[in-house]
Amino acid sequence: MHSPLLDAGRAVGTAPARQRSNGRVHLRAGPASAGGATRILDLSEAGPSRLRFPRGEGALEAVLVNTAGGVACGDTFSIRLDLEPEADLVLTTTAAEKIYRSDGPVSHIENRLGLRAGARLAWLPQETILFDQARIRRSFEADLDLGASLLAVEIVVFGRAARNERITAGLFHDSWRVRRAGRLVYADNLLLEGPISDLLARPAIGGGACACATLLDVSDGSEARLDKARAILADSNQSGIEAAASAWNGHLVVRALAHRVGPLRTLTARFLTFYRGLPMPRVWQS
Repeated sequence: MHSPLLDAGRAVGTAPARQRSNGRVHLRAGPASAGGATRILDLSEAGPSRLRFPRGEGALEAVLVNTAGGVACGDTFSIRLDLEPEADLVLTTTAAEKIYRSDGPVSHIENRLGLRAGARLAWLPQETILFDQARIRRSFEADLDLGASLLAVEIVVFGRAARNERITAGLFHDSWRVRRAGRLVYADNLLLEGPISDLLARPAIGGGACACATLLDVSDGSEARLDKARAILADSNQSGIEAAASAWNGHLVVRALAHRVGPLRTLTARFLTFYRGLPMPRVWQS
């Protein structure tokens, strides 16, 4: 029997109201004294978002954990990092982040970074996997003082490879904004909406790729490392991957398109290892 109470406050054809996840972390880190090791100065966590700090040598390592197991329709997640002068931080994730299908609502991921003079951040999350009908808007904003260094990488996979999944309908909007000393030095937008797998099949868009990677180095001398970046890419050649590096305006960018995520992940890890001269975080090796 139909009850009008079931339809109260809900338009016909719209998704039902749900309790959504709202994950937030805010970390402020820096050395306790000049020349000292980077320490946690302040940390707040909310919802399913947590940071864990494995002990090790060198930079402070923060591992982001999503206890919800993924991002569902209408969820909101935000990360805020404030690095004091001379802080040295590596941020990564325990596993690939999954963006589940949505029946309408758009999920949001917001990353906000502030780096003071001499601070160094390696932003090295594992890949993000979009399920069919996923709807996500993601923003990455960084404000750097002069002398700060940011190395950031993001891998996005369109569909679950193990299922040969295609994205017949979905939304992926990725926005990057990086400022140095208050001046915008890097801006990038990627918007794919509709049958994303079909869009990526077009030669002018993805050439049949199902995964992409972006690496950004904003630091003193990054433009001078262009030859090194291109040499590493040449030595790390993987079948089914197109990758190239360019440098301008005080930063270096590497972009890659791949038909399979496994080789792209291998290429990314190899490139970062040689480019940084440091091993990847242990979670990448598990």
